[in-house]
Amino acid sequence: MMRMDRMTKLPAYCFRRRRVARQALVLLALGILAIFLCCCVGSARLTLRELGEAVWARLRGLDAPDRTADTVLFGIRLPRTITSYFVGMALAGSGVLMQGVFANPMAEPGVLGVSSGAALGAAVAMIFRLETSSLGFSVVSLFAFFFGAAAVVVVLLFSPPGRGTTSLLLSGIAVSTILSAVVSGLLTLNHDKMEAVYMWTMGSFASSGWNKLFLLAPVIVLGLLLSQCFSRDLNALLAGNNARLLGVNAARVRLCALALSTLLTAAAVSMSGVIGFVGLMAPHAVRRLTGADHRSLLPLSALAGGLFLLIADTLARTVFMPTELPVGVVTSLFGGPFFLILLRGTRGGRR
Repeated sequence: MMRMDRMTKLPAYCFRRRRVARQALVLLALGILAIFLCCCVGSARLTLRELGEAVWARLRGLDAPDRTADTVLFGIRLPRTITSYFVGMALAGSGVLMQGVFANPMAEPGVLGVSSGAALGAAVAMIFRLETSSLGFSVVSLFAFFFGAAAVVVVLLFSPPGRGTTSLLLSGIAVSTILSAVVSGLLTLNHDKMEAVYMWTMGSFASSGWNKLFLLAPVIVLGLLLSQCFSRDLNALLAGNNARLLGVNAARVRLCALALSTLLTAAAVSMSGVIGFVGLMAPHAVRRLTGADHRSLLPLSALAGGLFLLIADTLARTVFMPTELPVGVVTSLFGGPFFLILLRGTRGGRR
């Protein structure tokens, strides 16, 4: 009888996996296509033929027919578009983890203070003129990464995951408020750095490069793969207090998920500055289409987040050429209405 039950369940399980695999391949193909199309757009326009010739020449180790196209593509646009894609993946994956930990679709990557901590780290580096670089990394990026991670450590010291998500959330809000106040105070005392810090907190990929991408892309990929290993446990957290009956140590799972979320967010922020709404929009949009199963939600949200941020950055640098908007402005213009619609839909559902 048990064998018969398993056989009846197997086709449905296989069908779900194949459906998720197809959706992931479609999103990945759209992302790769978008990267090449976005590389063609800008102040110096490239045709698909010029782009293809430059790529083909690089693959064969030959000189490109058009040196200008080769320089624009490989020196500026390709590292920038790929960086924006990876940052979008990291923020969306981090958003899924946070929403799983708090069992709330309104949670986002910066809820525990990592964004405020990163902003403080960047502000300190800029104010004290620690803007040298090493191995493709500026000190601003390094300070942003470590200050962001340190902020979450402080939150966890005051409110360990075992005490529950409410205490954790309140501690995150308190730490974020304190760090934001410190940043505001530093900027008040250093007016000359106010514009630079403000632009950084709105997000930008203008300083993207291959060295930074090669260092942080493996970290983001590793973080996403490790997150996928906890997808079943995150599903169990949706059962609330019954997670223990399913053999899941809720406190340990929350701690690991928070650590991975912090790693992904800190890596993303150190590459681009603070960018909002990606970690909120992508997971919730995918959840509406595929459900709340984290085994499919994590990879599909990451791919959707990468695609969304890639398009947002392209709009940021092309809509008002030659002036470039901070990418955070574009994501907020999309994210603000999305958040209001989400709130209205949630309220309507409760009715």
